[in-house]
Amino acid sequence: MKFIDEVKIEVEAGHGGRGCMSFRREKFVPRGGPDGGDGGAGGDVVAVADRDFTTLLDLRYQRLYRAGRGEHGRGKDQHGRRGEDKIIPVPVGTIIRDAKTGEVLADLSSPDERAIVAHGGKGGRGNARFVSSTNRSPRKVQPGLPGEERELEVELRLLADVGIIGLPNVGKSTLISVISAARPKIADYPFTTLVPNLGVVSYGESKSFVVADIPGLIEGAHSGEGLGHKFLKHVSRTKVLVHLLDAAAIDEEDPLANWRAINRELELFDPELARKPQIVAANKIDLPDGAEKAKLLREQFASMGVPFCAISAAAHKGLRALILTIARKLEEKKDEGEHAAAGV
Repeated sequence: MKFIDEVKIEVEAGHGGRGCMSFRREKFVPRGGPDGGDGGAGGDVVAVADRDFTTLLDLRYQRLYRAGRGEHGRGKDQHGRRGEDKIIPVPVGTIIRDAKTGEVLADLSSPDERAIVAHGGKGGRGNARFVSSTNRSPRKVQPGLPGEERELEVELRLLADVGIIGLPNVGKSTLISVISAARPKIADYPFTTLVPNLGVVSYGESKSFVVADIPGLIEGAHSGEGLGHKFLKHVSRTKVLVHLLDAAAIDEEDPLANWRAINRELELFDPELARKPQIVAANKIDLPDGAEKAKLLREQFASMGVPFCAISAAAHKGLRALILTIARKLEEKKDEGEHAAAGV
């Protein structure tokens, strides 16, 4: 399935039905009076977060969504039926903006969450509504109001607890493939990962978290270099970042050079992203020099107070310790959120 995370669509809510002008005409009922019913309201265009959708691919091929118009009013005080709503299913984590104003109309971050993105027009009133003590036979009705029409920008931001970031070929796809059931494409050439991959990691009885790996970042990613800039937004909702380093490729004279380079890209893209808690994982300790250089990295990050794990995704070394470190950090974030909500 092709991964689509940005589309533009047009939506048209239904027009309201017009009110009816009618007078009661029945045998043995003299001066029956006005009995024109109201028009029905137009249908709304409604976006619904559907857990069965993982991409905006369907919206790429259908660009116009139109709700039903309201039925016109009829005689005998019969009101028109309301127009049928148009439902647009989107993945959980979808943000919808007005393309002209940039206003955020919906941020659908929970399954089955709904938002009206275009309101239907009101139905017009029939002449029975205009009866008064001075006007017993009104000949006035109202037309229905038009429904809203909008061009929308629809953007998907994946919902994951943990985001794996790093340079190309540091082993992000291999890591997510061994700690979860995700099966991303794995190869030894740059930018193997072309789309974010999601996986669920289980670490205890009924305990799990969702992890996403992001296509490799390079210097200049914030301004469009490489592929990672297109997907940095997908880690904006994560609670914790796992910064993966290739221990065997570390420069001993400046072991933190790659780490600083990626953090600089995060800062330039979104300062809030750079402030997220990070766990550093030195990968490929099974390779020559990998274990020794990982020791050097451990000393550097210990002095900075940054959580650190030495692992080999390919050889399945140190993975349990990494998973438990991530789980503890997520628990800390959860406790912080509960304390903040309680005003502690």
